[in-house]
Amino acid sequence: MQTLSVAARRQRDFLAFCRIECGLAPLTLEAYGHDLEQLATYLQERGITDPGGAEMRDLTNHIRWLSREREYEATTVTRHLATIRVFFRWMHATGVIVRDPARLLERPTIWKRLPGAMTAKQMQTLVEFPSPAQGPLWLRDRAMLELLYGGGLRASEVCTVKVNDFSETLGALAVTGKGGKQRIVPIGVPAIDWTVRYLAECRPTLVRAGTTRDAFRLLLSFSGRPLDRVAVWQLVKKNAALAGLTDVHPHTLRHSFATHLVQGGADLRVIQELLGHSSITTTQIYTHVTRDHLKDVIANCHPREMKAMKTKNAATQPIVKRRAK
Repeated sequence: MQTLSVAARRQRDFLAFCRIECGLAPLTLEAYGHDLEQLATYLQERGITDPGGAEMRDLTNHIRWLSREREYEATTVTRHLATIRVFFRWMHATGVIVRDPARLLERPTIWKRLPGAMTAKQMQTLVEFPSPAQGPLWLRDRAMLELLYGGGLRASEVCTVKVNDFSETLGALAVTGKGGKQRIVPIGVPAIDWTVRYLAECRPTLVRAGTTRDAFRLLLSFSGRPLDRVAVWQLVKKNAALAGLTDVHPHTLRHSFATHLVQGGADLRVIQELLGHSSITTTQIYTHVTRDHLKDVIANCHPREMKAMKTKNAATQPIVKRRAK
């Protein structure tokens, strides 16, 4: 049996604590593991085989390396920093280290960057692109795209939806989001119709008799296994590229869903519930409206602007009548 390194043992015990004692979600554990592997590799290259022997300057240099050498976004660096803080806090609490060198690490400034949304026409081009010419799984791809856009789902959510989570009668999905939180998401008629058609014509051909490897998931691969988050990303990017669209991923569909609802006049609190955000602040950052829409809101809702428009219309009305005569 191969002996685990000190760093690997620390990571194993920490992740076991997070899984058993804290009940963290699998995706969170996966992110923690990835971050700690990068930290261990960085420290080992500098002669530190035990993370417990790292000093504050080592951790600071690691964060700087992620930002400058790896050119990670501030949000990614902040996530790495959060992992390091929790990891060293755990080592301090369990007596592995006497002093926590990560307690004074500062977070990088995160700018609130608004991701781009697709226009309604671009979205129509994307969701309607899958056709029989794309192969036998075109119905699955069409249903997947309709659900992502029709319900504003994350990639990790759409791939975990089970057959029984879909209700044609209610026109809704039971979705499990971040932190295991469940919500009911209503979906539109196109998403309902294409999901029903996929269930009737495509999914039965993917299920392998005598096995339970499909885990009753709604979306299956060609081999009959459930689609994972990576596969959903790949399928969205592939269909978008073939449709002539660039820089499109599952979150683009989710953001477009929210943005189009805002432009249509939906209440921000309603959008918060549909997206599964625990805080309205997240929804305010996540959704944005176009400048033209903002101008329309001012023109149609601000009392002084409305009064000015009435005065202007009244002043021009007699001129229009005289010309008509």
